[in-house]
Amino acid sequence: MFEVAVIEDAAAAEASLDPMRARLLAALAEPGSATTLAAKVGLARQKVNYHLRALERHGLVELVEERRKGNCTERVLRATAKSYVISPSALAAVQPDPGRSPDRLSARWLLALAAQLVRDVGALIAGAAEVRKPVATFALDGEVRFASAADRAAFAEELANAVATLVTRYHDGKAPHGRDHRLVVAVHPSVKTQPKEQ
Repeated sequence: MFEVAVIEDAAAAEASLDPMRARLLAALAEPGSATTLAAKVGLARQKVNYHLRALERHGLVELVEERRKGNCTERVLRATAKSYVISPSALAAVQPDPGRSPDRLSARWLLALAAQLVRDVGALIAGAAEVRKPVATFALDGEVRFASAADRAAFAEELANAVATLVTRYHDGKAPHGRDHRLVVAVHPSVKTQPKEQ
């Protein structure tokens, strides 16, 4: 089971967004059968089976084992990931394109860049899984508190200059065996999450 999986297919995205199927995916972090899940979610076993078949058809759940119970075979399934991200590729006709209106100070452009990041990394993960190799990535995540808008602007300018200096130092457009890498740096106000109600 993966920690995170990217859903790129529109039909798979639709299947995962159904509220009952989303509940089943969450419950299947641990292997379960239609019978055990029916008791958890309060649905008839036949209805749970219907939803499980849809999730399995789209690769969101997988068979762990089959158990004989009398005249029946009980199928035990689990989710293929602990959590899922829907790629903008699932909405291909309306997916964001950061190339349309680049603006480093626009929150909407930042969102388009983030969507491109999800789409690109999702495609890289899928390709790497096919050849059973890891994807070479690096990420930073942190938080900084600015005393003023002027300090934030100065920080952004220094950050842009530092990144430009590093790119100039390490970029080699003529390297015969070099590989291009995308660099995305973002600064946005922190979002404070509220604790979930029990």
